[in-house]
Amino acid sequence: MEPLESWLGNIKHFLGVPIIQLGAGQITVWTLVYLVVLVLLLIYLSGKLRLWLVDKLLTRRQLHPGVRQAIGTIIRYLIVVFGMLVILQTAGIDLTAFNVLAGALGIGVGFGLQNIANNFVSGLIILFERPIKVGDRIEVGEAEGDVVKIGARSTTVITNDNIAIIIPNSKLVSENVINWSHTDERVRFGIPVNVAYGSDVRLVETLLLTVARQNADVMDTPSPAVRFLEFGDNGLLLELRAWTTTLTHRKGMLISALNFAIYETFQNHRIEIPYPQRDLRIRGGTLELKTPSAGE
Repeated sequence: MEPLESWLGNIKHFLGVPIIQLGAGQITVWTLVYLVVLVLLLIYLSGKLRLWLVDKLLTRRQLHPGVRQAIGTIIRYLIVVFGMLVILQTAGIDLTAFNVLAGALGIGVGFGLQNIANNFVSGLIILFERPIKVGDRIEVGEAEGDVVKIGARSTTVITNDNIAIIIPNSKLVSENVINWSHTDERVRFGIPVNVAYGSDVRLVETLLLTVARQNADVMDTPSPAVRFLEFGDNGLLLELRAWTTTLTHRKGMLISALNFAIYETFQNHRIEIPYPQRDLRIRGGTLELKTPSAGE
């Protein structure tokens, strides 16, 4: 028993070794272990609580997935903040001793950590104002994809190639963001069509509308439409405008299907799709034209 008591005494003595002096109190090895364990436990449990709120409790309210994600994330932030205060108090740490540290941290945030603070505040703005939400289809610069996660520092977007793009939250607040599904799931796509001069444009209009109505992903209301845009250098430029809700996130698939159908329909009705045409003018000299013989 004496070796065991001696061993336990050594452990107790080691855990009681002071590391940092904070005012009238001090942080020992035991305090540090206590803080690390409880903070990790707080982060883990708050994450589990957020998942339960989003996937279980809030689904009964029939809320939009983006709204559920925002509520769950905000509640987790609040739990972590208040939980940290409680942990520090129960560890016997006087929070007034952190006044100097908080001032130094504020200076650090103002200089070295300003980007992190900017992204965190921008994340809160996104969660409260909800200019974008989980499930939206967005474009930011050259990045385009579906929002799958809005975090404290960044937002994760998944492209159609299943590539994850991590976008800082500050970029989503300060730059122009195209949100394809912010107000409505309906999106209209324009498919440019070029036909040769001399084509029956009314027939072309009828064929384009028929192709659009035969596609199951094109909405009947609002109905598809054809616009005669301009007399181009090489042909007549028209545009087929079609609405969809099913392929909002995969516009390439819809445009490709319509282009295939348009090409086949034009071939069946002998509608010519023009090649680029140029007029060649020779201002001086002579140009010899030679017809190749059969053996050449």
